[in-house]
Parts: sequence; C-alpha cells; structure tokens
Amino acid sequence: MLGGLGGLLVFSVIAGLITAVAVAPLIAITGVTASSTIGIFDALPEYIRMGRLAERNTLYAQSSAPGNVNGYIPIATIYDQNRVEVGLDDISLYAREAAIDGEDRRFYEHGGIDVGSVVRATIGNMMSSGVESGASTLSMQVVKNIFVQRALEQPTEQQRKDAYNAATATSLDRKLKEMKLAIGLEKKYTKDEILAAYLNISFFGDNTYGIETAAQRYYSTTAAQLTPAQAASLVAIVQYPGERGLDNPDNYKRNQARRDVILASMYEAGHLTRDEYEQALQTPVDDTTLKPSPAANGCYAANDYAKWFCDYVVKNVSAFEALGATTNERIKNWKQGGYKLYTTLDMDVQPNAQNQTWAWAPNEETAFALGSSTVSVQPGTGRILTMTENKVFNDTLDGGGVGASAVNYNTDYEHGGSSGLQSGSTYKLFTLVAWLEAGHKLSEFVDSSARTVEQSKFLDTCPDSYGPWAGPYPFKNDSGGGGGSISVLSATTGSINGAFISMGMKLDLCAIRRAAERLGVERADGSPLWTNPSSILGTNQITPLSLVGAYAAIAAGGVYCKPIVLDRVVGPNGEDLPGQARECSQAVAPQIAATVAYALQAVVTRGTATGSNPDDGVPLIGKTGTTDDANQTWVITSTTNVATGVWVGNSIGTYDLKLYSWNDVQGNLLRHEIMRNTIAVIDGKYGGGGFPAPDPALK
Repeated sequence: MLGGLGGLLVFSVIAGLITAVAVAPLIAITGVTASSTIGIFDALPEYIRMGRLAERNTLYAQSSAPGNVNGYIPIATIYDQNRVEVGLDDISLYAREAAIDGEDRRFYEHGGIDVGSVVRATIGNMMSSGVESGASTLSMQVVKNIFVQRALEQPTEQQRKDAYNAATATSLDRKLKEMKLAIGLEKKYTKDEILAAYLNISFFGDNTYGIETAAQRYYSTTAAQLTPAQAASLVAIVQYPGERGLDNPDNYKRNQARRDVILASMYEAGHLTRDEYEQALQTPVDDTTLKPSPAANGCYAANDYAKWFCDYVVKNVSAFEALGATTNERIKNWKQGGYKLYTTLDMDVQPNAQNQTWAWAPNEETAFALGSSTVSVQPGTGRILTMTENKVFNDTLDGGGVGASAVNYNTDYEHGGSSGLQSGSTYKLFTLVAWLEAGHKLSEFVDSSARTVEQSKFLDTCPDSYGPWAGPYPFKNDSGGGGGSISVLSATTGSINGAFISMGMKLDLCAIRRAAERLGVERADGSPLWTNPSSILGTNQITPLSLVGAYAAIAAGGVYCKPIVLDRVVGPNGEDLPGQARECSQAVAPQIAATVAYALQAVVTRGTATGSNPDDGVPLIGKTGTTDDANQTWVITSTTNVATGVWVGNSIGTYDLKLYSWNDVQGNLLRHEIMRNTIAVIDGKYGGGGFPAPDPALK
C-alpha cells in the first residue's frame, strides 16, 4: 500500500508513464515526434543505432591437412567478448520462437512498447512500492543491451562501472529512456532485424555473447541446429545469467524451471507440436545433455604448435594497417573484433619444427636454464613460416612452472620480452660482407692466430659508438683451431676467430655495423648495435628473428625483406583487406651476396655446420655460432626458399653446454639435431635451387 507524500509522487510518475505509453503506438505508427507529444521524452534522441557488436578475432595458418578451408586452418581466437554474429537465417526457428514466446509474445504486433504489459507491470510496481517489473519488450531489451555494450567499451574500469550501473539501474528514468528509444528502433529497423539483434547482443554467461556462441559453448553445435529444449534453455539464461547460466551446475535446476515455462509458451503459441513439447520437457538440464566446448580465448588456448607465433602476431596488432589508419584506431578495432587474420605460419612444417625443439631441448631441465628457439623466414618475402621455443607458452598469473614461459626468445623486448642473445660467430657474416664490399677477396690470406691485439688499431667512424677504443683485447679460437696465415674462405669454413679479427682490423667497424643494419639485424633492447672490436665475434644481444632475416637476404641475392606475419585480412563485414606490405630493399649487391653464399656453402658441406646438413640434395648455406664456454650455441641455414635459425643455450645465467648431454648428444651439438630434422621436412615441401656463382673478382 502506498503511503505518504512519497507514495503519491510514485503514483503520479507511474500515472504519467501510463499516459505516455497509451500514446506510444500512435507515435510509432504516425511518426509524430515524441517531443511534440510527450514532454518527458524531449531530451532523448529519436532513435539509437544498433551498430556493430564486439566479436571474436580469428587467426589462421596455412595447412594442407584434412579439414582445411582454402588451404587454411584456425589456430587461435582472440576476443574481449566471445561472440560470433550471425543472420536470422542462421538461427534455429526454435530459438527465434523461444525468444518471442518467452520474452515478448506480441513482438510482431506492438510498436516497441507493449501497452498491456506496462499497465500490468505498473500496477504490480505500485503494489510493491518499487520498480520490480519493467515489462520490457525485445526492442527495449536491445536498447538496454546497446547501452551495456557501450559501457563495456569505456576506457577505464571506473568509467565502465559507472556506465554499466546507469545502463542497468532499476529506475523509471531508465525505463522511459528505453521506451522512447525502442519506439525509434522500431521505426528505423524491421522486426526481423531487431530479433536478430536481440539474439546476437544478449549475454549468456561466462563471457559468452550471442546465440551462436552460446550454442557452441554449451552444446557444441550451431545456432541453426538448436533443438527446442536447447533453444529454450539458452533463452532462459538471458534475464538472469548469474542464476540460470549453464556454466555452473548449481544453476541447472533454475534453468530447467524457466526453460519449461518457455517451452509451454511455445506450445501454447502453436510453435511446438505435442510430441516436440513433451520430448523437450523430458530432456533434463544436466551433464548428460550439455556438451560444453570450453572457451578458447588468447594465445594460451591457441593450437599447441602455434602459441608462440600467435603471441608474436598479437603483439604486432598495432602495426597492421588493415585494422585502421592510426595505432589507436587499430587497437580499438581489434578490441571490437570480427577480423580474420590469415597469417604466414605454415602448419605443414611448424609442428615438426616445434617437436624437434621439444625433443632436443627439454623444457623442464633443472640443472640450468636451458632455452631453445627455431624460426624460419622466406627469402624474398620476409614471411615467417615457423616459430618455436622449447618452453611451453604460458602468460597466466601462475606462470606454468619451470617448463613454461611468456618470454619469446625469437623476438625483441617490445614484441616478446626477450633481452636478446649473444650471436657468436653467426655475426661474422657482416664482417664477411663488409670485407667483400671493401674490395677484398675470399682468397686473401690473413693471420688466424689467437692473440692479444691493441684496440686502438681498429677504425670506428660511427658517430654514436663508444669509441675510440683503447687497451688490449685478448681472444682465443674455439677448440684451439687456427694459427698462421689462412684464406678468408677457409677461415669462414672453419669459423676462425683470429682471421676475422684480422679482417676487422683492415675494415671500419662502422662498415660492419652498417652491413648488419642494412640486413635488418637488431639488438633486442632496440639500442644501436655495438661496434667494439669484440662485436666482430658476436657479442651483441641479437634477436634470432632478425639474424635469420639477414641470412634470408643473402639467399635472396642480397634483397632484405623485413619479417612479416600477415598475408591478408577479412574484415568484420566480409571485406578483403591487405596484409602486411612487403618491405624489401637491395641491402647487399647481388655479386656480393652470391660470393658470400659461395663461402657459406662450404660451411655446411665441409665446415662447422655439416651436422646440420640433411644431405637431401637441396643446396644449402649456413653458419654456426658459439659464445665463450658454449654459453650460447647457434646454427643458421638457408636454401634459396627458406632460411632457418636454431638457438640452444642459457636463457639466464651461464652453463657450458659442452658439459651437458641429452639423448647421448653433447649439449653444444643439440642445435644440429634440431636443425637437420627441421629443415629435412621444410625441404620436402619447399625444396630449393642452386645459388648463383660467386663473382670471380671477389673469389
């Protein structure tokens, strides 16, 4: 019973609401503006746009495996809201009828507001001295959910909270707002469009939005295939997802009770036969009828063989021009979702590459911090074909233990968190390039002995280096090799430190750095490459990806292409969008690249990288690298079609890999097992041709 002045005020407002509702159908039918008819609506817009809903983003990789679609398979879904928007024709008739019969029986008759329902609700609210029933039509619920969606898109947690509270407040003001905008919605959109919007925008619990995703999540089916019992159970969730959601067994009984009410309404409306109705009623809501598909969001839930690549793609989203003109626009559109990203990853070769990494570099080694990675790049395009790590990707708060990590060893700090790795003798490539560019030959002889040299004898013209250098620099040759005069070709084949130091003393250290930079090599921390004399032997903290890109350039005749991950994009509306543009340049003259390749072929046929050669008839170039005390070990190879780099070493700390053994293989040789078995499969698909002959003037 109403009492006092407060009760009179409530009654007065409700009476005004009834008056407003009484003329609402006239507004919807005649188009007379609300502001000229109902003063309380003056401040509201005429209608609200439904707009595009937040959806999943999906990453795809190349694959010839059964089940591929046009040569691609999905490898990951990334989203803020788990939703796949579908048209009304892709939604079961049972689901459409369950929504109407269960939520708004006169949906196709009213103009956005059901007058009779509002009158009944008003009387009920008067009796309870509050606003307990709102008689919301499907159109009004769409309006409410539009505001909820907008609230979820606010930039800060507090703004999201405030906007959500405003969108869901139990108040007459909100109801009036929803009524006015529901009328406008019905004037702008067809009934079928509004029904489709309702089924796509609604929340079904457990970050599950829309009827299609709900069908997948709880029944492992599609919205088009929903049975009467399934459709009614899903619609039963919408009003009270916390109490009726199918993600919690405690809710099953309440869900079934509401489901049965909806089924009765469907039967009474003639939308179910007697047999369909009884069969649906006899279907329990429990673990025997639910067939849940756990939500797979993020790279942690990606394909087991593609998690590290997935993480690298996601960390590059801000650079994908297909997503928008600016960084902020790209991030916003990615968050909104609905994009299909067709990546460069090749799942015909990636699983083997990952399995080889896991087989030869155990991720749960406790004696020291054993790390390993493999990455492959296509010469002439920069497309990344494989990316592996011995650790299992895990970016959750618990971290996953010793066998897991969230740091991608292949990439730089910005795109994976790695601080980089000393490259060892793989960096000698750039001294060799600078040597030939300076007019020297492979046949020239240099001193290859281990010794101490005076750093002041090195030239370094880089203005941002820390030189001029001074003081003694002692160095040794790995395994005691070298000694005396040796040709540059032989020095490259045997990776003799003394010879390359001698070469560096005849060059400008800055020229070596410039060669590395032109070929895309970068320090993981983003700082300039060091040019101190020891850098000749590979003391820079390099990213494996950039180093492999440099060798790919040699295989491509000196054409460097920046590594890319994205071939093409399909936008939310099905529009074809471009992938990453290929950024290629002639970093090294073709005759220089051909001569370098000639020297590097000897490394894999009779030099330090013979253990990596699968000897399958595909011409191969390569180079090894080992830092002091075998702390880090490398091998990089390339055919004319694919360049691949393998690193095995200490992710933190120092441990001599020569003192370690796994599967009867000495630790510093594990790189060769990984490389040989990885490129054998790659060669089987991609093959490769012969390398150009060296320039006679440089040979």
